[in-house]
Amino acid sequence: MCGIAGWIDWNQVLTHREDVIAAMTETMAPRGPDAQGIWLSGHAALGHRRLAVIDIEGGRQPMVRTGRGGQVVVTFSGEIYNFRELREELRAHGTHFSTRSDTEVLLAAYLHWGADFVHRLNGMYAFALWDERTGELLLVRDRLGIKPLYYAPVGDGIVFGSEPKALLAHPDMTAEVDREGIAELLVLPRARTPGHGVYRTMREVRPGCVVVAGPSGRRERRYWQLEARPHRDDFATTAAEVRSLLHDTVQRQVVADVPVGTLLSGGIDSSAITALAVRELDAELASYSVNVGAPENPGSDTWRPSADEPFAKLVAEHLGIKRFVAEVDADDLVDGIDSGLRARDLPGWGDLDTSMYHLFHRVQEQCTVALSGEAADEMFGGYTWQTDGGYVGHTSFPWMFEKRQPALLLRDDVRAEIEPARYEAERYRQALAEVPSVPGEGGARRREREVFHLGLHRWLGALLDRKDRMSMAVGLEVRVPFADHRLAEYLFNVPLELKAHGGTEKALLRRACADLLPGEVVERPKSAYPASRDTGYVERLRTLVLDLVAEPNARVFDLLDRTKVRTAVTSELDRLPGPITAVTPAIGLSYVLQLNRWLELYGVRVTA
Repeated sequence: MCGIAGWIDWNQVLTHREDVIAAMTETMAPRGPDAQGIWLSGHAALGHRRLAVIDIEGGRQPMVRTGRGGQVVVTFSGEIYNFRELREELRAHGTHFSTRSDTEVLLAAYLHWGADFVHRLNGMYAFALWDERTGELLLVRDRLGIKPLYYAPVGDGIVFGSEPKALLAHPDMTAEVDREGIAELLVLPRARTPGHGVYRTMREVRPGCVVVAGPSGRRERRYWQLEARPHRDDFATTAAEVRSLLHDTVQRQVVADVPVGTLLSGGIDSSAITALAVRELDAELASYSVNVGAPENPGSDTWRPSADEPFAKLVAEHLGIKRFVAEVDADDLVDGIDSGLRARDLPGWGDLDTSMYHLFHRVQEQCTVALSGEAADEMFGGYTWQTDGGYVGHTSFPWMFEKRQPALLLRDDVRAEIEPARYEAERYRQALAEVPSVPGEGGARRREREVFHLGLHRWLGALLDRKDRMSMAVGLEVRVPFADHRLAEYLFNVPLELKAHGGTEKALLRRACADLLPGEVVERPKSAYPASRDTGYVERLRTLVLDLVAEPNARVFDLLDRTKVRTAVTSELDRLPGPITAVTPAIGLSYVLQLNRWLELYGVRVTA
C-alpha cells in the first residue's frame, strides 16, 4: 500500500536537501514498513515507504522510467487492479517491462498515453508523477477517494504526502488552522468537505481528480464523475449484473504475493465479500472479527440490533475457513485514545477508531492484505437516512437530521466568527450543485439521486479515510471491493425501489449473493460496526473531561465554552454532541479530549 512524500521547488536546487525529504518520508514509516526510497534531482525530491504486496523484489520506489527527452519518476500508494491487462496492451504497442509490478505499468501507461492514462485505471491509488521533461508534477487520486493525498504550497513550490504529518515535517510548514478548518471539525465532523485539508493552506486532492503543478501555477481537473442515466433492467437482471461485477472485482482484488484475509462481521456485506474471496483462494483465506467492550452487559440498540459473533462464526463454518477474534476492552480504549489521533493527525471517532486499530493490528500479525465490506451501505441503501422520510426530507445533509453537532459547545465569540448554520448551508448547497440528473425526472427521484450522491461523495469519504488511517498505522493494506467505480456507476442509477425490493433493506445485494451464504446471514438486518457500551468506560472518559474542565490552561477552551462543556458532562450527558451518531456519550467525550490533545500534541496555532 505504501506512503508517499515529496517536495518540488521550481526556483531552488534540492539535491542538497535530502535531510528534508528523508524526514518527511520517515513519517510514513508505519504505512510502509518494508523499505524506504528517496529520489533527488534539481527541482524535485520524492520519497517512498513501501509495504511490499506485488513483485516483492522488483517493485521498489520511487521508480524511474526514461522516455523521449528525459526521465519520469513516480511515488505510488495503492494498487492498480487491472495492471495485467494494461501491461499486455502496452506490450502489444512495443513497450518492454523489467518487473512484474503495477508501478512500472503506471509509468509506462503515462509515457504511452499521456495524462489521460488515468481514465484506464481500475484500482485504489494516490500517486505523484514527476516529469523531468516538462517540469510538471501530477498528483492523482482514485475515483472514490480510497487512498489519501495532501498537498500545500511552500515557497516557490509544493509539498505533498499521504498524510498531513508528512507535510508538517517540512521546515516551512506549520500546524495552523483557521476558522474554516475549525468549522470542518465542529460543524461537519461526520463528513468533511472533499478537498479540505483542515490545516491552513493544506488541501487534499479530491477523489477522481488530477492536480497538475508547474512553474506557472497549479490547476485541478476532474477525470471522473457519476453520470445520471435511466435504469431499464428489472430486479433479477440488476441482481445478476451486481453479482457479475462483484465477482470480477473480488477476483482482481485477491491478487497479491503475500497472505490475504477478510474482515468478517457476519453481516451481508463482509460475508458476501468473504464468500466470493473463498472461491478464489479456497482454504488459504482467514477471516477476522472484533469484539468490543463489556461482555457482561452487551445490550442492543437500533443501530446494532444483534451481536456479530454468532453470525461471523456461522459464516466461517459454512465456508470452511479459519476465524480470529480481536478482543478489545475498556483499558484498551482508554489507553489507545492517542492511537487514533496520531493515525488521523486530527480528532476522530474515539472507540470506533481505537477498536479498529486493535483489530487491524491483530490481522497484520498474519496477513498483509485484507478485504473489507465497507461501502456496501452507500451503494445499496443500508442507512436509515437513505430511506426514512424525515431524514430524506431534511433541508441539509440527511444524516444531520435531528442530530447535535459539536459546534453547540463553541464559545460564543468563536461561534459568531464561524457561523455554523451559514457554513453548513453553504457546503450543502455546493454538494447539491454537483449532483447530475436525467431531464424530466420527478422531484422524488431527483431527491433520491441527491441522497445517494451525497452518500457516495461526502459520507463514504469519512469511512474510507478512517479505514485507511487505522490500517496503515499498523502496516496493513485493506481493499474495498464495494468501492469499485464500475459498481458505483451502475448502482447510482438503480432506483431505491429495486435496491430495497419488496421493502427489504439492501434486497438487491441479498438477492445477488443469496446462494453463497446461510439464510440467517442473508436475512440478517443491518448491524453497525460495534461501539463500546461499557458504562465503566463512559465514566472514565467523563472523569477525564471533568479534569480537563478544571484545568485552567487547557487549549481546547480557546475554542469550546468551558461552562457549556461542564453542563453537558454533569447534567446533560445523554445529549452531549459528538462527531457521529452514537448510542452512548463516549464518542462525544473522547472528541473533546482528542480536540484538546490535538491542539497540544501538534502545537496547533489557531488563526483568524
